[in-house]
Amino acid sequence: MELFGITVTEYVGYFASLMVLLSFTMKDVKKLRLVNITGCILFIIYGYLMPTFRIGLPIIIANAAIAIVNSYYLFKMKKTA
Repeated sequence: MELFGITVTEYVGYFASLMVLLSFTMKDVKKLRLVNITGCILFIIYGYLMPTFRIGLPIIIANAAIAIVNSYYLFKMKKTA
């Protein structure tokens, strides 16, 4: 499915990039991590939507690792609060 010549997969990738970019503008670390996790999840979906799993796997692995790190620090922040 395409809209304006752009596939759904590409829209997911663009939106994921936008979320990661937005996370860099956050002053509040908790908000930064939440927005970044959202971007990571979208990138994981983007990786699964790639034409072959071999192409998407590096995207999936990197963003899953980043999401885990962000989740760890969010959990750690919640425990100390």
